Amino acid sequence: MGVSESIKQGSDMHQPLSRRDFVDFGTRACVAGVVGGAWSATALAAEGTAQPAPAREKPKRPPALESELVREFVAAAHSDLPKTKLMLEKQPRLINATWDWSEGDFETALGGASHMGRPDIANYLLAHGARLDIFAAAMLGQLEIVKAAVTSYPDIVRVPGPHGIPLIKHAEAGGSGSNQVLIFLKSLG
Repeated sequence: MGVSESIKQGSDMHQPLSRRDFVDFGTRACVAGVVGGAWSATALAAEGTAQPAPAREKPKRPPALESELVREFVAAAHSDLPKTKLMLEKQPRLINATWDWSEGDFETALGGASHMGRPDIANYLLAHGARLDIFAAAMLGQLEIVKAAVTSYPDIVRVPGPHGIPLIKHAEAGGSGSNQVLIFLKSLG
């Protein structure tokens, strides 16, 4: 006997539900939520199986980061690991902040560390939640990641990175640690 039948027969609502009744109730509640029409919610309520959902408040967003702070953090990550660490400790939300140097030349701290050949800074940022991109992967010598991206999107080798710096230059910036990536990219012509 399903939830509807037990309610119609006047059984005690405080009885434990069987697994089947529980699944039936969950399915009906989901349908009511998806369909969202007054009819489905009213129909479930008439059967005694729906409870009004509590109103959800939108989560409050933190205020935007100060633009000068973002610029300073991205600039620091080009060459200054101690300053990068200090700034990130004070404001963790900087980790994926992006600065527009002008005309859509967007760069993150990881992007700066990557084209400058700073695996120490890049690895620190990645360990603290930076979003890995192909330019950082190339500089860090992550051959399998670069190969997978190029296999899936062959034209990615021509996509410019921050400041218009090509992917192969990021591999060059990585020095001996990215030599295999450099060899692979050169083999593509």
